[in-house]
Amino acid sequence: MSSAEETAGRAGVAAVIEDLAPGLERLFSFVPEERSYEVREVRGRLPAWLRGTCYWNGPGRFRRGEQRYRHWLDGDGMVTALRFDGDGRVHFTNRFVRSAKWTAEEAAGRALFRTFGTTFPGDRLARGIALESPVNVSVVPFGGSLFACGEQGLPWELDPVTLATRGPFTFGGALNPVSPFAAHAKLEPASGELFNFGLSYARERPSLHLYRFDAGGSLLARRRVPLERPVSMHDFCLAPRHAVFHVGPYHLDLQAVVASGRSLLQALRWEPEVGSELLIVPLRQAEEAIVRVPMQPGYCLHGIGAGEDPSGRLVVDLLELERPVYDQYQEIPDLFRNVGPGRPVRLIVDLERRRVVERQALGYERAPDFPVTVPRLGATAAEDAWMLGMSQAGREGRKFFDELVHCDWRRGAGAVPVVWRAPRGQYLAGEPALAPHASAGGALVCPLFDAVRGESRYLVFDALDVGAGPYAELCLEAPLPTAFHAAFAPGPPSRPPVDPI
Repeated sequence: MSSAEETAGRAGVAAVIEDLAPGLERLFSFVPEERSYEVREVRGRLPAWLRGTCYWNGPGRFRRGEQRYRHWLDGDGMVTALRFDGDGRVHFTNRFVRSAKWTAEEAAGRALFRTFGTTFPGDRLARGIALESPVNVSVVPFGGSLFACGEQGLPWELDPVTLATRGPFTFGGALNPVSPFAAHAKLEPASGELFNFGLSYARERPSLHLYRFDAGGSLLARRRVPLERPVSMHDFCLAPRHAVFHVGPYHLDLQAVVASGRSLLQALRWEPEVGSELLIVPLRQAEEAIVRVPMQPGYCLHGIGAGEDPSGRLVVDLLELERPVYDQYQEIPDLFRNVGPGRPVRLIVDLERRRVVERQALGYERAPDFPVTVPRLGATAAEDAWMLGMSQAGREGRKFFDELVHCDWRRGAGAVPVVWRAPRGQYLAGEPALAPHASAGGALVCPLFDAVRGESRYLVFDALDVGAGPYAELCLEAPLPTAFHAAFAPGPPSRPPVDPI
């Protein structure tokens, strides 16, 4: 009997819910070993121009002692690196982030801290007011270093070659352990500046903090933006002159976490009757007005990108969902049993009129997530985007990502993207990493877990010909768990690789 069937039986469901993701439990059933080695089995041929390192961050373990975590966001952060040397040689490294949570629990040999979706007797909060981050969401190459990021906590600096943890990064003391700092810090390609936001969930004065750092990591500006309600936001879009936030009616009662012992998931409330808005904040001129654009009720977990059209109007690309998905991240391993639809959407915003004047939705509604796009080098928004999707979206039963999707905004509203689907029992286990190339379009590198064989591989696609399938596969010595977000750093490493493990 599959895990999904067992869950249905425990709930007293008369009819067994179909298992749409056979073998998915294997993806969450092991704790990976830390390794560093040259990948020996490469099927196909890698392009000579592919030089640089793909990084991923995600939850690497879902149990501590006797405690098993219930939610996909609960696991300890593990960063992996896949380095392409340009001569067909590829080197793999994976390592857990030695966060404060990981270090304390490793020493204790048991779970100590409450997590996003799991509570247990005697669990702790950091400083009694917040979760101790597992640092498991994203990874950002910056200033010759590497940041591993979690939700609402300092980034942790890693060695970009060995992945050894150096410690929390305070940007020269500008931030401290209670500074709100979200997981999706973004680089402005032209200037090398880093932008990010953080949320304050105080009932009386909830606010959004927008940070701007120079290429050396010094804080240039911090702007506080009042919010009407304490809302949950995970991501934002970076345009040439603005930061764009989709503010949905997903409200967090932090007091319920602190005083009532609830998990963060239990303290979130979806209230669509309140409506949504685009919050548009100028990046460099503090005296410029903040623009709020009313939207129909909806939710956005991840933005895709932003830019401007030839007339200077703001272009915002995002994944529009009908409702939040965090409840679909549990109970591990039975994920996404009733996941709602979603779609890639392009919004054209007239800032003077404070309204969306054009909405372009593409013809793909199979719960897309983990989008990536070409780095914006000028003002114009990128025309290509890639993401993952679920072929079984719309059917009840556990499911997981098994489609790689290429969207082309030039094809117009309603256009059906190009899709590659993994064979049954194989799952795309993390965001695709994009290695762009001026003349060749670029390469997409995507982790895959084969639940039939219990193996992991990296698939390498022509970014502009995803439908043709991977032109190379990199076979790993041991399986990997799922990852969340990816990043690519071009060029060779700054020093010869050494075995850190």
